[in-house]
Amino acid sequence: MHQQASLPRRLLLRLATVFLVAASAGLLHAAANCDVRSYGAKGDGVSKDTADIQSAIDACAQKGGGTVHFTAGTYVSAPIELKSNITLHLDQGATLLGSPDHADYPPATEFHLPDTQPLISATNAENVAIEGEGTIDGNGESWWDEARANRDHGILGSGHPRPKLVIFDHCKHVRVEGVTVENSPMWQLVPYYSDDVVIRNVRILAPQHSPNTDAIDPFSSSNVLIEHVYSDVGDDNVAIKSGPINSPGPDSPSTDITIRDCTFMHGHGVSVGSELSGGAENILAEHIHFDGTDNGIRVKSNRDRGHDVGHLIFRNLDMKDVKNAIIISEYYPKVLPPADEAPQPVGRLTPHFHDITIQNVTATGSTVAGVIAGLPESPVENVTLDNVNISAQTGLTIANATVNGTNVHIEAAQGNAIIKEGGGQLMLH
Repeated sequence: MHQQASLPRRLLLRLATVFLVAASAGLLHAAANCDVRSYGAKGDGVSKDTADIQSAIDACAQKGGGTVHFTAGTYVSAPIELKSNITLHLDQGATLLGSPDHADYPPATEFHLPDTQPLISATNAENVAIEGEGTIDGNGESWWDEARANRDHGILGSGHPRPKLVIFDHCKHVRVEGVTVENSPMWQLVPYYSDDVVIRNVRILAPQHSPNTDAIDPFSSSNVLIEHVYSDVGDDNVAIKSGPINSPGPDSPSTDITIRDCTFMHGHGVSVGSELSGGAENILAEHIHFDGTDNGIRVKSNRDRGHDVGHLIFRNLDMKDVKNAIIISEYYPKVLPPADEAPQPVGRLTPHFHDITIQNVTATGSTVAGVIAGLPESPVENVTLDNVNISAQTGLTIANATVNGTNVHIEAAQGNAIIKEGGGQLMLH
């Protein structure tokens, strides 16, 4: 009876395997390969190839999806839109170059604010990817000049918007791999309200003093993996966000984000914030080398943009010549609280930082070892420092915060290694 019962099961398993293989082969056969040159793109660095690139994307989407292929050349383009099941593949020597004409970037609403359409966008799409050995260049220098002429530098809602480079808006199953991304007019890679995002083996570049050229900004997104990224930019190397300043709400949090095995050069480090009106939780940053960044670890917000932020882990990090090794502050853009500040009423946008672990961190050549500073009405709670070694010009300041430390060594060239101000508690074990 046992053998008679098992034979149909084996047969069913074999038939299922055959069916899956056949289905996979059919999908591979159905996936289109749309070379943008076949749709008229010249890639000569002069002609605007926007319409031809979009035609290739649309044709590929109509066939059920596939690869939009860029062979070597420079393809000048205004904004283009990706669709579900589309992979943008740039060969080595292929550059997608943002149009230098500002008029080519029409007004758009991004993140519920007046803005400008990004060079590449995908909205409500699934299974979208950008891959290859080529380059996406935002051609941002003229935009940076314009931003420097305005004191607000074109930040969100300022009235002087600049296009981001790539935005995945309410997308699922997103992958960016292999390419070089550079010179965005503003933020470079932005998953916005997106889920299941992988950014891997990517180089993200911009001049050191280019304004607001954040490399990667997960914004109210979940299940994000950022790994093997080399970033050398003018602002945050990674900035996790979840809502605009003075947001009326509701805003979704950024959750379950991992940043690992990366090298960050110029830039403002790994940031959580400052716009956090939806909150952030379950963030892991590990095995990262910082060299010459302005900050290493930075968790930042203020009374006009905060929410619940917790369960953050920063571990196995080494920092060389980083100005501020650790900044955890609810006073952004400032760092330390004013003297004798009175508590203010707690509201929806009051930041609440808690359960932050910093483990196996070494920093040499820093200017400031760190600041951990909460609001008097919302102290930073349960920060754990474990095996932290920092040498800096000045020490670690703790205010309105509870910190536990094990094997913590702070070497300050000037003043005390640990400075406890109002509400600052440090318990060393």
